[in-house]
Amino acid sequence: MTDAIHHFIEQYGLLAVFLGCVAEGESAAILGGFFAHQDVFVLWHAVVAAALGAFAGDTFFFILGRSFADNRHVVRLRERPGFRRAYRLLNTHPNIFVLSNRYVYGMRLVGGIAAGLSTIAAPRFVILNAISSMIWALLFSSIGYVFGLGAEHLIGQALMRHERLFIGLGIGLAVAVLAWLVAHHIAKQERGREQ
Repeated sequence: MTDAIHHFIEQYGLLAVFLGCVAEGESAAILGGFFAHQDVFVLWHAVVAAALGAFAGDTFFFILGRSFADNRHVVRLRERPGFRRAYRLLNTHPNIFVLSNRYVYGMRLVGGIAAGLSTIAAPRFVILNAISSMIWALLFSSIGYVFGLGAEHLIGQALMRHERLFIGLGIGLAVAVLAWLVAHHIAKQERGREQ
């Protein structure tokens, strides 16, 4: 069973990192770095997959905001907590906003839509988004890689390959739950401020 899981992760792990990073993908990037430490795949492959996923996701939301502003899904996203604040920040500090938006959990989708609705030029957004995506992917993949080092030192060298996979999945799940709790808390605060 664990050999099948290991083989599956080897075959489709980078695709999963890419797809996970299209949305709010910190946990996918961290898992990519962790599995790179476990020699399931190469670290720079994980970084590139995470960067491409983050870039594709933000660009998709930018295009969605730019081309489909009146679509009911975009209108509903514009009503999400924090949208007005993101839009205001984007118009006052566009470069800083695009470079830092992905680091605020829960704001990537809203920030991408806001950027698409703003007056920022598409080439400028693409360049800033590419820079931000690469730095973000390197940072979070490295965190996963360091978690791999830490787990190895804490648990010892006696871990078998399949146990490492389960530890990696556990770390990813813990990061995802923690990120969800933080986003839920931030959204609750934003709703309180907007009322």
